[in-house]
Amino acid sequence: MGEMDGLCVTDCTRCPALVDSRSQIVNGTGPDDADLVFVGEGPGAQEDSQGEPFVGRSGSVLDDELLAAGLEREAVRITNCVRCRPPENRDPTADELENCRGYLLQEIDLVDPEVIVTLGKVPTEHLLGRSVAVTNEAGSIEEVRLGERSRRVLICVHPAATLYDRSQRDTFESAIRTAADLAGVDDSGSGQTRLDGF
Repeated sequence: MGEMDGLCVTDCTRCPALVDSRSQIVNGTGPDDADLVFVGEGPGAQEDSQGEPFVGRSGSVLDDELLAAGLEREAVRITNCVRCRPPENRDPTADELENCRGYLLQEIDLVDPEVIVTLGKVPTEHLLGRSVAVTNEAGSIEEVRLGERSRRVLICVHPAATLYDRSQRDTFESAIRTAADLAGVDDSGSGQTRLDGF
């Protein structure tokens, strides 16, 4: 059904529609001990072709905002709820989310981040297990049990939302800054994350 080698899913055929529409499995990128894990919905066309999450326009928005908050993309882990591109970029189905959930939880357990940041409605609802008004709740933090542990989840709007709605940009910026603060980003401007915990 599916193999996971450390943080990477190497082969999976649980979702027939996604197997048909993907060109490859898109695994998370970033350090295996990152303080921050960003969780998106699923790969789009560019992610599917490059094999990396958030490499399209949304990725540029995310990268810029990370840098503005003193974080480098290379210092954070970026992954998705589903690792295969849904046809026509439709939302993943409940079954597809469930099929991939074990991989996401294993990734979170292995990385053991300080904070998980959900990018948009689908990942937020998937991890919190309730309906969420993302725009209203962005920037708020919830404790939620994921796998073996209770985790801090920071709700954030999807970076693409900022492209269509200027008012979402401030919401996005402040949520990313909150994430940086929670991860203990050093204010010296070096962009280095304090990895010694709290």
